[in-house]
Amino acid sequence: MLNRLHDQVEGSIDPLGMAAPIVHAQLAWMAHPQELAEHLASLSNDLWRLQLHTWDRLRGIPSDDPISPNADDARFADPVWTERPTWDLIKEWYLAFTHHTQDMLYETPGLSSKERRRAAFWWRKWLNAVAPTNFFWTNPVALRKALETRGESIMRGLQNFLDDIQAGDVRMTSPDDFRVGENLATTPGAVIFRNRLLEVIHYAPTRKRVCAEPVVIVTPWINKFYVLDLVPKKSMIRFLLDQGLDVFITSWKNPDASMRDVGFDDYLLEGVDAIVQVARRFTGAARVHAVGYCIGGTALAMYMAWANRHYGEEAMPVADWTLLTTLVDFHKPGDIEVFIDESSIRYLTEQMARRGYLDGKDMAASFRLLRSNSLIWHYVVHGWLYGEKPPPFDVLYWNMDATRMPYRMHAWYLRELYLDNRLIQPGALSVAGEALDLGEIRQPLYAVAAEDDHIAPWRQTFKVVHHIDGPVRQVLSSSGHILGIVNPVVDPPKRRYWVGPSERNDTADAWRQRAQESEGSWWEDWMRWLKPRAGRVVGARPAATEAFPALAPAPGQYVLER
Repeated sequence: MLNRLHDQVEGSIDPLGMAAPIVHAQLAWMAHPQELAEHLASLSNDLWRLQLHTWDRLRGIPSDDPISPNADDARFADPVWTERPTWDLIKEWYLAFTHHTQDMLYETPGLSSKERRRAAFWWRKWLNAVAPTNFFWTNPVALRKALETRGESIMRGLQNFLDDIQAGDVRMTSPDDFRVGENLATTPGAVIFRNRLLEVIHYAPTRKRVCAEPVVIVTPWINKFYVLDLVPKKSMIRFLLDQGLDVFITSWKNPDASMRDVGFDDYLLEGVDAIVQVARRFTGAARVHAVGYCIGGTALAMYMAWANRHYGEEAMPVADWTLLTTLVDFHKPGDIEVFIDESSIRYLTEQMARRGYLDGKDMAASFRLLRSNSLIWHYVVHGWLYGEKPPPFDVLYWNMDATRMPYRMHAWYLRELYLDNRLIQPGALSVAGEALDLGEIRQPLYAVAAEDDHIAPWRQTFKVVHHIDGPVRQVLSSSGHILGIVNPVVDPPKRRYWVGPSERNDTADAWRQRAQESEGSWWEDWMRWLKPRAGRVVGARPAATEAFPALAPAPGQYVLER
């Protein structure tokens, strides 16, 4: 009762858990005076070095910076932050207090690791917000640009600010630079099936002969499917077609308040199972080869467990499956963990209950907050202070093209998976009339993770091998959640990957030590794994047929809904 009362009070005062972890950390340090004294001594030592550095710089004596920005911190990259003593000292004092505060929060005694991470996260957001680079009078680059342009950069920055206010967002790219269906998502095809939740797009072949068994792609319903069909040179869809594969993909409906009671059962039956059955009927193939990306991959994992029980192993409609940056074990779900606790989920659920859906902008803002320097303050500085227009970038345009999520489905998903982590518990979840057990999945799996993924950390996605019974080939791609997957074959290679089979008793790090490292794109290794499994070669099928007429040309209607 006391725990529930605490959660309710905290949820009403601090629903997202921003203040409570920081207060808890302060109380913990006060209760551990010896550890506090040791850290204060370390801080004093560094501040003394900083004082000497300050004195030398003011006297014009060369002195190496006692504190350097992190390798991925580009805020102080301009030489003026090092060459000019005044700006160098502003930078150094800011970094000194920032680094020590972060280190202390991460090392807080008497707190759980999750509580320490949450305290450090929220304090870091505040420290990022007050960085000297974010303000005109403490940003030497902004002042220099204003002088060089005779104030024009200030006027352009003001216009960018007003445009962002009107858009209700800090824009990462101009929405006028792209049009879905015109210069994005241009691969020819047809919508051959539509229901209240999705459109099924079947793509026109690019080769005269294709593999008999089709590839079915289940995309996430956060954002839109065309991340896999951006400009032609980045399009995974075009790559698969050029490899002689027959491709079907989900394009999800953008829900509104009328869909508030749509649940996960509906997404499985009317979404994942629907596209599998449409692809089978269209091609006449008994089995398909399924691919799931992010949350679409989690849905596919649940479908695999459901279908193995519902259809039985002999009638199972999926021959093998591929997961792209997908979590099935949500024990450590990455940086998003800071938003996951009882009070924050209760608050979010209440907000969704009033609207009937989760607004896509709310979800997008949360993900941007996870990387606030690169996804928020970078665009504030360059747009508002420097007066620069954001450059065209297809991935960022897609990232801004957010979608909503139905109340019932998303509330269930957050609680059952993220909060209670019940998918890995055999029989703990029942979906569409079947108790789910990942251990019943025996079909071969190709699992792809991304090295720098902060949404689905690769060591956590790796754990899928611990819960299923089929053979698993694991791949670790360089880069992050999007660019680790949208990873076309180029010459010379831009990225690299590690690949190899994994066993049920493997740890992620042990697997990586023996995995084979290769330059280039994992797409080529995937084709060597997938194509021999996709059946004999047959004559290519058109995008639409008399039995499945074109309801609309690709990319369809649902993807255009705002």
